[in-house]
Amino acid sequence: MRSTPRSWTVLASWSLSLVLIFLAAAPAQALDSSNVEEVTLSNGVRVLLWPDDTIPNLAVYTFWKVGSRNEAPGITGLAHFFEHMMFNGSEHFPPGEFDRTMEAAGGSNNAYTSANVTVYQDWVPASALEITLDLEADRIRALSVDPELVESERGVVMSERRRSVEDDNHSLMWEQLMSSAYMAHPYQWPVIGWRSDIENWRQQDVEDFHRTWYAVNNALFVICGAYDRDELIGLLEEKIGSIEAREVGRDVVTVEPEQRGERRVELRKEAQMGSVLVGWHVPETAHEDIRVLELADLILSSGESSRLYRRLVDQDQIALWAWGDTDNNFDPGLYQMLVQSREGVDGTTIEAALYEEIDRMKNEPVTDDELQKAKNMLVAGFYRDMATISGRANQLGSFEIFHGDWRKLFDVVGTYESIQAEDIQRVLSTWLTAQNRTVVTLIPTQDTEAGNAR
Repeated sequence: MRSTPRSWTVLASWSLSLVLIFLAAAPAQALDSSNVEEVTLSNGVRVLLWPDDTIPNLAVYTFWKVGSRNEAPGITGLAHFFEHMMFNGSEHFPPGEFDRTMEAAGGSNNAYTSANVTVYQDWVPASALEITLDLEADRIRALSVDPELVESERGVVMSERRRSVEDDNHSLMWEQLMSSAYMAHPYQWPVIGWRSDIENWRQQDVEDFHRTWYAVNNALFVICGAYDRDELIGLLEEKIGSIEAREVGRDVVTVEPEQRGERRVELRKEAQMGSVLVGWHVPETAHEDIRVLELADLILSSGESSRLYRRLVDQDQIALWAWGDTDNNFDPGLYQMLVQSREGVDGTTIEAALYEEIDRMKNEPVTDDELQKAKNMLVAGFYRDMATISGRANQLGSFEIFHGDWRKLFDVVGTYESIQAEDIQRVLSTWLTAQNRTVVTLIPTQDTEAGNAR
């Protein structure tokens, strides 16, 4: 699942002091790490619990440590495929019954797959706790991988790939970026998988992948909301703790070699306007430089007062918008910048202005106002997530998975506050260099020329 541009600009004009005054009125449990409890079930499965009886609801998140990075050529896309299959029937709940049963109990669900994890999300009334754990346990213990279901879902995934990647120019650009920026690491293939692999998965490939990665001990459970602790732990032990642990597949050991020169791709496809997508290699999510980069990205690309909007959209009038982001990653990833050109503007013009603005941030400290505004946006966005049980479950699990310790979640505001202008200069100068970048340019063509990349 791709990240979407941040929507934190709504609070951009707030001062940090006003944000913190607002938060002081929030329930103390929303900010207190002592409320979080870590439980280890008899089979070794770890569960994070965070009580909140403000409303009688629960958020139940299951983080599976499997994504497209755990695949190989020939079986790309299987992690995402199992995001679909996990809703398609198990021993006691036939196809379609997972959703029907949960909805009948007043709940809903969703899931997403990334290069690193697959996450299942259940939002239910507190009264639906037991049936929710029954549903989760049954698809862990006895998921159906019936060949007819596999073939049916293969067709669904093929349609999804056509719609979300092959018919979407920016998704195609992103696919070209990843496959060009990485020469060794498995981040190079798309989460949804290559078309030829999807078409040729064997039944044995599907079963082997499930057996290898969907061992219950490869999951982290996070539950936030209204519950009776003793009842919850008893049910967890009965439903989840009784599932036998087994050996999990070997983790990724491949390290991407240092990039020593700019790489370029031209994507020629039917389009009204061109676009430029640039990716720079950056450290893994747990690295301290990523927090600095998050601040720098907001100053560069978030909202109409950002540097790139003012330069590319308002001043030079060569672009419609610019967006930057970096995903959560176990291993070193990419900081990506996508610029949508105005009609008739070529990629060279976009790149020149983009690199000038980045170099200006390297050479001249950002202003105090810019830095404080970016901190306000990050802090406000963080606390908006923490205001809901769903946001807390997602944040808690993400910090445990990607930062190695859920407790670091409660240090993040202080980390952002400690960042100085010179830190931004250092991080941009270290990582956003010409030899460390890969550039994908979308060149609009007539239909007869569409579909070529070089």
